[in-house]
Amino acid sequence: MAPLLEPNAGFKFDNAKRNQLLSDKGYMVPTATKTGTTIVGLIYKDGVVLGADTRATNGSIVADKNCRKIHYLAPNMYCCGAGTAADTDFTTSMISSQLALHSLNTGRDARVVTAMTMLKQYLFRYQGHIGAALVLGGYDVMGPHLFTIYPHGSTDKLPYVTMGSGSLAAMSVFESSWRPELSREEAVEMVKDAIEAGIFNDLGSGSNVDVCIITKDNVEYIRGYSQPNERVPKEQSYRFAPGTTEFIATAPAATANDAAAMDVS
Repeated sequence: MAPLLEPNAGFKFDNAKRNQLLSDKGYMVPTATKTGTTIVGLIYKDGVVLGADTRATNGSIVADKNCRKIHYLAPNMYCCGAGTAADTDFTTSMISSQLALHSLNTGRDARVVTAMTMLKQYLFRYQGHIGAALVLGGYDVMGPHLFTIYPHGSTDKLPYVTMGSGSLAAMSVFESSWRPELSREEAVEMVKDAIEAGIFNDLGSGSNVDVCIITKDNVEYIRGYSQPNERVPKEQSYRFAPGTTEFIATAPAATANDAAAMDVS
């Protein structure tokens, strides 16, 4: 008779027991990775505007000041990524190739909801272990669409969204200013203000503001739309003039005996 196996469902605490065992033996326990980003999106009168900061961090170190966080998916849709940079890059690249094959098979542009379904099914398969939090925006035959996809696979469909460690600061801008039927200029400025709120209020976000405007017939991707942290020239020179630091004496010149002693040693 085959032994009864424990069902693979519900909560399991094997990893917690393992971590406690490692800790008792003096080993370092695995910890969560802290990431930082501010990504946003909103729907306006004629389409969708996506925005992102450009700071990539490695713990407390700024690894890249001008990281590209708005990724191409298809000619009519783009996707902002927060979380682990490698996960967002490879996830969006893989879904982009699948959307291209889908378009070739069907003979038409893929719908935004198709990309959302592909992304959520892929992330749900790995139960959150792929650290990709995504803001998906695009324009198809059904009009403009905006989705958020969380690392464990759940999704939202809203007129304005924020994600990342600076999302609360960015959401405060949207909730106080967003309204239906925004113009293009108003929408782009609101996205810029939301990203800058994340940049100035979240240590994991910083550097520049990237913006992507998606309409029915056009996509405009603007790198460095705003550069709020641009370095300004110094007000004065901080170089010391020659002779500023006095010295008392110089070292004596090496003699022939000293050189011979160095050769022997």
